[in-house]
Amino acid sequence: MEQSVQLAKRFREVHLNGDWVAATNLKATLSGLDWQQATTRIGTLNTIAALAFHINYYIAGILNVFEGGTFDIHDRFSFDAPPIRSQEDWEQLLTKLWADAERFSAYVAQLTPAQLDAAFTDEKYGTWQRNIDAMIEHVYYHLGQIVLLGKLVQQTAYR
Repeated sequence: MEQSVQLAKRFREVHLNGDWVAATNLKATLSGLDWQQATTRIGTLNTIAALAFHINYYIAGILNVFEGGTFDIHDRFSFDAPPIRSQEDWEQLLTKLWADAERFSAYVAQLTPAQLDAAFTDEKYGTWQRNIDAMIEHVYYHLGQIVLLGKLVQQTAYR
């Protein structure tokens, strides 16, 4: 299988439809939560909603580059999520996350081997391949946090 198609498949697995590595995926994990669960704060930890926004912040930033724009995201803004005050707000965040993940994976699948080996906007950021791999790893990292937070939120609901 072509390398770009394999990368797109791995990206889709962690976001939308897989269960091979973590026995779940982001969509399956987040789709079962309501807005109050997603915004429940456990101590000083990030909320599930904040982590969902954070994940999509980077996806949207790279999508902007795929679509001919500039790479203008910054770590310091990656948790600046708009407030979630209703189920509608939560569902809008999820809808954007799923749509952006679909678009991202479609762009990745179309990359040639030469494009994958090319510098991502600037050589200091490494190659496209490296950045796509990092996106997949980033989601797995936060998916683990979200799963644990979900369990903690459920425990606090029964106290």
